[in-house]
Amino acid sequence: MKIEIASSIADINEQDWQRLNRESSVFSSYQFFKCLECSSSVSKAKGWQPHHLQLNSDHNNKKTNKVDAILPMYIKSHSWGEYVFDWAWADAYQQHNVPYYPKLVATAPFTPVTSDKLLSQNLRVNDLFPYLSEHCQQSEINSWHLLYCQAEDQLEQSPQHSPENVYQRNTVQFHWLNNGYRDFDDFLASFTARKRKNTRKERLSIGLQGINVRRIKGADINEKELAFFYLAYQLTYLKRGHTPHLTLQFFQAVIKQLPDNILLIVANCNGEDVACAWFFYDNDCLYGRYWGCTKPYSNLHFELCYYQGIEFCIENSLSLFHPGTQGEHKIQRGFEPKLTTSYHWIKHEAFRPAIKAYCLQEQEQMRNYLQQCQKQLPFRHSQKDSK
Repeated sequence: MKIEIASSIADINEQDWQRLNRESSVFSSYQFFKCLECSSSVSKAKGWQPHHLQLNSDHNNKKTNKVDAILPMYIKSHSWGEYVFDWAWADAYQQHNVPYYPKLVATAPFTPVTSDKLLSQNLRVNDLFPYLSEHCQQSEINSWHLLYCQAEDQLEQSPQHSPENVYQRNTVQFHWLNNGYRDFDDFLASFTARKRKNTRKERLSIGLQGINVRRIKGADINEKELAFFYLAYQLTYLKRGHTPHLTLQFFQAVIKQLPDNILLIVANCNGEDVACAWFFYDNDCLYGRYWGCTKPYSNLHFELCYYQGIEFCIENSLSLFHPGTQGEHKIQRGFEPKLTTSYHWIKHEAFRPAIKAYCLQEQEQMRNYLQQCQKQLPFRHSQKDSK
């Protein structure tokens, strides 16, 4: 396997990317990654140094130089914007005066969404494990991490089955599934009476506060609306003491490049825009990504980030709504727990036993947590509970 490194997405042929991309997901599109780099939202200076792998399995195919696979990756000098948290690992390294960074990460930056991280027609992600490990050994990179992968293969977590020392991690997210609902009321009919009443009460409170909600698709977002969104987006991060990951230039670029994959929902009160939620969507899924508000209102986050998204999915026959990572409050609103899968390799041999044990314990905890969350879902278990 021959590996070539592209230090920018501009060094990758867009036709090769499109040829190898099996997904319709907006987060596997060439344009999405291009907007991130062109807007300086990801860069070496921000700790996201592009290190995209292009792979050719035919060493004798020098004339055509055909690319067989592309794996978008980044050399990281921190762990922000990944959502599969390894801060404890980095802290353990620091306590022993061992450098944890740089590390090599395959993910859609700032986007905790499961997708095919490897673009290929014939290779699977686990085919690359030995090559990634060898690449890190030769490049003075301390680890590699493939985040939010398709769980096509569950790794056998034992020495005889894991010669590459690759460890699997699981986390739990909450997704809404479209079971052919006719409208929002049809969806609520699947709830127990008490949960159904609570949801209707939350939605009714929006109008009682004098709030109107409008949906705007990407091509129709004007400069004023984008400026308000970015203000609200910044405030969300600043309230937590963080700097926003994405630049205004990213959103300006992505509106132009992917206008048919963007939805902005804005709340207005007494003629003033007060809150908004940004979504991406494709042929099958809606993805809730960013929320912000300039004034607090009761239940407004639930309306903009969840209920409006559910209605949009039903109206547009989208099968899945991914509202973002974490958040147990999503369960009572009809979002079901789902396991995510990531793969990790660590160069430092002395840390491997502890990290392996950590991953195995975490897997068991996540499966138990999944079962606990499933018991809290609001759906009726018997048709005796009338509408």
